[in-house]
Amino acid sequence: MGSHAARHHHKKGLLISSAVVLTAAGLLGLPRADGAPSADGAADACRTTSVRLPRGDCGPFWQVLAEDFNGDEVPLGAFSDCEHHVDTSAAYCGGLNGTYRDNWWAYPTGWRDTANSRDRDVVGVYHPEDTVSVGPAADGDGRMTIRMWRPADGGPVHAAAVVPRAVMEMAYGKYSARIKVTKAAPGYKSAWLHYGGGCEMDHPEGEWTGSLTAFHHPCGGGEQGSFPGADDWTEWHTVSTEWTPGHVRFFVDGRQIGQDTREVPDQPLSWVLQNESALEGPGAAPGSSAQLDITWVAAYAYDWRE
Repeated sequence: MGSHAARHHHKKGLLISSAVVLTAAGLLGLPRADGAPSADGAADACRTTSVRLPRGDCGPFWQVLAEDFNGDEVPLGAFSDCEHHVDTSAAYCGGLNGTYRDNWWAYPTGWRDTANSRDRDVVGVYHPEDTVSVGPAADGDGRMTIRMWRPADGGPVHAAAVVPRAVMEMAYGKYSARIKVTKAAPGYKSAWLHYGGGCEMDHPEGEWTGSLTAFHHPCGGGEQGSFPGADDWTEWHTVSTEWTPGHVRFFVDGRQIGQDTREVPDQPLSWVLQNESALEGPGAAPGSSAQLDITWVAAYAYDWRE
């Protein structure tokens, strides 16, 4: 499958905030669902069984972002005024302050989601100001919350796509997060992706009431690669994409679920954490909502250091 929203034009550049550049080396990484290490031939580059935010470099990857959302809170309404330098590494949301303005951008209010080009009865429009927040869960764990919803009057779904600025317009790297759908409802999905120039890598993707899958669309066209990852979005999962020259690998809970070497992109792309209205099955019901929690995000550049 694989999908992306309209209105994106990428330009060269790279921003790495001094607040998030990390140079401490270490072999900390990502867990398997059963807590056991993966087989050597299919191991995540960071190789750890911890569910905590990994810190430090690993293998050919240099960590440039490590966010566990345990710092400042970001209330609803703050992810606003996001029309500045859109789709470039200089993009920012004027409603954010401090390190969150430095480190995060979101698709601006009013941009249409993918369903608008797919002849769906229910479509979505991006509204980061009333869907994205950061704060502690009931157990005190800091989380970024993506709560999408559809108005009771039957209007478009309020969707959300957030973008870590440190890895905007960057070629290659490792991209990881720990996620869980804490409230599922039909009509809502994710497609976290890199795309541009006819190339696309999606991980994770799927309707939140279904399974979690990775996809690779070769740059020159041809059959997409499809790699089942997990049966249920409503359990905690660590998802990771490792993108190196001529090779992309996808992991769930430290286990490699697929890889591809066919026409892998070699140009700078941005990592878009895209959440939107469903492209398959029933549309979201009027008055419904669904929620995805992110407990940490980690990202790495490939084979270089600032």
